[in-house]
Amino acid sequence: MVSDDTSSSSSSSSLPLLHDVLGSATAGIISRIFTHPLDTAKARLQAPAVSIGGRPNATFSGPIDALLRTYRHEGFRALYGGFGAVIVGGTPGTVLYLTGYAFFRDSISSAASGWREGGVTTSSAVDRPILSHGQEFAVHFMSGMLAEALACVVYVPVDVVKERMQVQQKVTDVPSDLHRNRQYNGSLDAIRQIARTEGVGGIYKGYGATLASFGPFSALYFMFYEQCKSWSKEYVHRRNRNIDVKNNDGIAEIKDGDLPLIHLVACSAGSGAFASWLTSPLDMAKLRLQVQRGQAAATASSNQTLQYRGMLDCLRCAYLEGGIHGLFRGAGARVIHFAPATTITMTCYEKCRAFYADALG
Repeated sequence: MVSDDTSSSSSSSSLPLLHDVLGSATAGIISRIFTHPLDTAKARLQAPAVSIGGRPNATFSGPIDALLRTYRHEGFRALYGGFGAVIVGGTPGTVLYLTGYAFFRDSISSAASGWREGGVTTSSAVDRPILSHGQEFAVHFMSGMLAEALACVVYVPVDVVKERMQVQQKVTDVPSDLHRNRQYNGSLDAIRQIARTEGVGGIYKGYGATLASFGPFSALYFMFYEQCKSWSKEYVHRRNRNIDVKNNDGIAEIKDGDLPLIHLVACSAGSGAFASWLTSPLDMAKLRLQVQRGQAAATASSNQTLQYRGMLDCLRCAYLEGGIHGLFRGAGARVIHFAPATTITMTCYEKCRAFYADALG
């Protein structure tokens, strides 16, 4: 028989995990509602100039041009292409991503310092092992990469459907050709067609390319984000001497959710912008490979040869087409999308997690 003390301890140790799950789910939904059109603009800017069938794709001068012309020629619905798949599948992915990061960060930190604490360690714990700056950078970098690898189990199918729907109509500037060039009639139709033409396992063919793109982004993002939060906590503590929250080593520490909103916004926006810009060439290559697979499946009977043989070949072709500018094509749209997306997601996550902690105990 389980004692009341044991049952109470197990219940209390699971609550921080529940706070993380609820906070990350809420944050993911709110973020995607506001930023999905920017992601559509980024996808259309990064798509190849010529489809696998040889037809020229529409070209845009920048993210604003992509947004305006997409809306003018295809309507509001086109800006939210693939949104259904993103909400249904992306929300569990966000939960896996953020709770997974917290788990890996605390587990690796504990292993690195030899520090242990009974029960489940979560991101809401104030007591954390003390590591050197180099160790902290490594822990955050590794945790971000591992969290992305875990979340990609959900993200990859969602990403494939989303991006194919986002770029499926990017084949013409003639409005009369709109419906004739539409391959998928919705997220569910896209899933059915992909499963029928490429097999159920075919939707995971982009796992390696997606991880190669988003893995470095997540690793760099969390490394920058955690460092920015550390600086913010030091600044807040110096400005507010009355705060007296200490860890086991007697060192003052402020919980993430207690940071002022403007600090969280600045930390997440700056980190998201820098990490997304650095990894933009990888994202461009990943998108082109995913779109290429969809076009190849749609035109299999015509025996079209693939334009790109892999991520490195895609990067090489992009460089030959436009030099450094070709590698970073769509980087501005990626930054414009990721900076607000990460800002909304992480700020809502920190604040919602704190809210649920207060509301649920």
